[in-house]
Amino acid sequence: MLVHVLLYDAGQDSEGIHSLELSGTTVVLMFENSDDAERYAGLLEAQDFPTPTVEALDQHEVELFCTEAGYEARRTAHARGGARAQLDAQAVGSRGRARAHLDPGEAERAA
Repeated sequence: MLVHVLLYDAGQDSEGIHSLELSGTTVVLMFENSDDAERYAGLLEAQDFPTPTVEALDQHEVELFCTEAGYEARRTAHARGGARAQLDAQAVGSRGRARAHLDPGEAERAA
């Protein structure tokens, strides 16, 4: 199954995947719907994050990457009105990986 993730510097040596820090766990969001991923990317851009690229990848490959990196892969269901995450810009990592936080209610609904 294909999922959509947000990448920074896609195809470059500095490529990074968008992740969230939730209670000490690094979470990578996998969107079922490309429109939701695009809306979420727009929310990040509005919060002065670098503009990510939405990429369709095999869900199993993303999950394998996350397992090997010690991250948690979390699939988000299509939400009417798009991604509703409340963003709190924290930092942009040296590899272009942005970090943001979901409010606790959104984190539970994203699970």
